[in-house]
Amino acid sequence: MEQIRYTKRRCEDHERIASFLAEKRVGTVSMCDQEGKPYACPVNYVYHNGKIYIHGMGSGKKNNILRENPSVCFTVFDEFGTVTDAAPCKCDTAYLSVVLFGQAVLVEDLDEKTQALAQFLEKFTPRFFEKPLTMEFVKKYRSGFDNQTVAVYGISPDAITAKENPVDSENMFR
Repeated sequence: MEQIRYTKRRCEDHERIASFLAEKRVGTVSMCDQEGKPYACPVNYVYHNGKIYIHGMGSGKKNNILRENPSVCFTVFDEFGTVTDAAPCKCDTAYLSVVLFGQAVLVEDLDEKTQALAQFLEKFTPRFFEKPLTMEFVKKYRSGFDNQTVAVYGISPDAITAKENPVDSENMFR
């Protein structure tokens, strides 16, 4: 795995990276089709048990590509603002970005799939539903659009890199 060359910007704090992945809501899954054409798609995701989970309809371009080539790059970032400097060319951006490389594997195990989807509900609609999501519901659910079951993919990272330029409170542009 190629490392970040700008070593001053590397973030190697595993707790910070895990916390960042757990709190953010949108990441970009990047993949390549069989013809080598790139495709990147912003998706809601959850970070659970060391994996990234994404979900969606059981059909469509993303599913077709992942079926043929499950290798992905998954990126999550947050931009915190502009850092000023007396010299215009030294102004910068405060940010944190995490890039994961791995395989997006269709989750077939009903228990794992249910747990992942329950994590989505807790993250995006906390305490909204009175009853917990059940495996029976997940097993029977079909999309009104294409009558497919929901597709859940798990990405176990083969490699993770993180890069940051921390917020400089004294020099942030206001």
